[in-house]
Parts: sequence; structure tokens; C-alpha cells
Amino acid sequence: IAQIVVTAHTIDIGNGKIALKQSKTPSVDEFANLMIKDHTAVNNNAVALVTRLGVKPEDSDTSKGLKSAADVEQAKLGGMTGAAFDQAYLENEVAYHKQVLGAITDVLIPNAQNAELKKMLIDVKPAFQAHLDHAEKALAALKH
Repeated sequence: IAQIVVTAHTIDIGNGKIALKQSKTPSVDEFANLMIKDHTAVNNNAVALVTRLGVKPEDSDTSKGLKSAADVEQAKLGGMTGAAFDQAYLENEVAYHKQVLGAITDVLIPNAQNAELKKMLIDVKPAFQAHLDHAEKALAALKH
């Protein structure tokens, strides 16, 4: 669970960094900066928690699958620019946040046995929902 959390946040930090390089749209840059800032903060908290607990995050099929899919998507995004990039990036962010929210709700929280880790997952869920809402609004604004 700890590795899935760290992997999920690291992926979105990477996506945000690509967006800052590829996009020239202020609303997309604003969203990308938010993703980098928020996901870095949560990742730092997650790493501090597992370090304090003496847990060594280990790759699982889920974390490897997330990373593999992200590598493909990031390679695709890295080759795009302009309006096509903005739309693809935000569409990916909508889909990604939906996927992670589903994993948090259906897999991670129910299977977290450590109370502190479970609390961290519960506490971070509203931020993922806010990111999803923000990405959906930014995507809708692009289409107008």
C-alpha cells in the first residue's frame, strides 16, 4: 500500500512537470503547479510516515502497473504541444484522478491495517476529489 501511494503521487508530479514544459496555457500551468505542490507534500508525508513506522515500501503488481501505464502516457504527452497537449494532459488527469480515487476507496483504505496509514489515506481522499473537480473544470474551459 505504501508503495502504491508513493508511486501514484510521483506519477502526478511527473505529469505536472511535463505540463509545465509543454503547455503555454495559464490555466493548465496553474493546475500543473498545483499537482506538483500538493502531490510533493503528500508524498513527503507518506515517506515520513513509512520511515517512522519502519515500513519498507515494496513494488507490487499494482504499483508496477501504475508506473508502466504512466511511462506510456508521459512519453505520449512529451511529444505533444499546444491545444492538443492541453486537452490530452487534462483528459489524462481526469482519468488518473478517477482511477486513484477508486483505488483509495475500494482497495487501499479497506486493506490498510495500520491506523496511521489508513488515516492518511482517508485524509488525502478529499484532495484527490478536489484535483479531479479542478481538472474537469479546466478541461471544460478549454472546450469553450
